[in-house]
Amino acid sequence: MVSRWSFAGVLGLALAAAGLAAGPARAAGLATPAPVPAAAPAAAPPAPTPAPPPAPALPPASTVVARVNGTELHLADVEAAQQSLPAQLQKLPLQQIYPILLDRLVDGELVAQAGRKEHLDQDPAVQRRLHLYEDHLIQQAYVEQLIKTAVTPDRLQARYQEFLKQTPPREEVHARQILVKTEPEAKSIIAQLDKGADFAALAKKYSTDSGASSGGDLGYFTRDEMVPAFTAAAFALPAGHYTETPVKTEFGWHVIQVEDRRVKKPPSFEEAQGQMRSLVIRDAILAKLKELRSGATIATFGLDGKPLPAAK
Repeated sequence: MVSRWSFAGVLGLALAAAGLAAGPARAAGLATPAPVPAAAPAAAPPAPTPAPPPAPALPPASTVVARVNGTELHLADVEAAQQSLPAQLQKLPLQQIYPILLDRLVDGELVAQAGRKEHLDQDPAVQRRLHLYEDHLIQQAYVEQLIKTAVTPDRLQARYQEFLKQTPPREEVHARQILVKTEPEAKSIIAQLDKGADFAALAKKYSTDSGASSGGDLGYFTRDEMVPAFTAAAFALPAGHYTETPVKTEFGWHVIQVEDRRVKKPPSFEEAQGQMRSLVIRDAILAKLKELRSGATIATFGLDGKPLPAAK
């Protein structure tokens, strides 16, 4: 099925499909409407357009849709061809693009048969590529089977409990900053703050940081997300206070104001379920690879043909 469809792409179905693009757009009401003459009299609102009838149910995937010199093509081949189209065209009713897909599949089968008549299926290069493709399909099927076995509710819950142990609640602060090049500039800004100036307004005016336009807002962050000197100063401040002396880092001189403090809790199981699934899958695949390697005899060689040290 896949090999039949791959040739359809070579023949340029994308060009043929592009010709359909205008049709679906108009059918969906996306075409530019014609301008209404200025003198046109007011008309009664048009009656609502009735919803199009649902597409008829398709026959079984095993239905024969063509015979090419005795070789059968099935509806499943056409459906696979549609899934290889750009996303916009995949949404079209199959009946709308069926003739084009069927023609391309027939063309592909004819070329494949012509190639076999010339014994290209026995060509060593073709055989090698077929073997590699077969390996790829088997690998994919094996991993999919492994995932079905590995991902169970119990394993997801166990992985989540492990995740909770590794991700304890962490303190966060929500802060703003004003970043300048020199200490005198920073001290001048602090003096203005002492007189009641608005921190965000000063950040927009003086800060060289990329967040100046948002009033120096850094959002919430944990201790490990900023450089040590900045973190020490920010986490030492109560909410609503700013640093009374400038803070020096490799980026320049900072004036920091803390807006809020909170404890960041780990996500719930429902929120983390997708991540836990990925971790369970990763763990299962790595464990299986370790098992397979331990029971195999493996010799690897460098580009110079010399044996490489055995992997530990």
